[in-house]
Amino acid sequence: MLIEPVYLLQSVPPQTLMSVVVIIVLLVAGLLGWLVAAMLGFARARAFGPSTRWFALSALFVLFYHLHLIAFGVLGKGQTNEGDMERLLSFGAFFNLWIVLASVCAIIGFLRLTNPRP
Repeated sequence: MLIEPVYLLQSVPPQTLMSVVVIIVLLVAGLLGWLVAAMLGFARARAFGPSTRWFALSALFVLFYHLHLIAFGVLGKGQTNEGDMERLLSFGAFFNLWIVLASVCAIIGFLRLTNPRP
């Protein structure tokens, strides 16, 4: 079972293979970066006030976006018939929901940031 992906990669042109590697590396780097941002944000929220919680929540939603993208790729790997494809597209239809929620939380964080604590 582990050898199967190696055979599949042999038929992929080198430029496409490099693009896939770059996409996966950047996706994992983004996932780890937003995980660290969310952890640091929630850890420091008590010291820096409520606006930091909103920024941490924003980072958490972007982390969910990355996880949703990975789940979409894993679920879409073997979808061949039309019913499965429709289910996959309905699952992937909400990608931007996480980005919209993250932007709303960031906006609230910035609005709270303009009113400094004494």
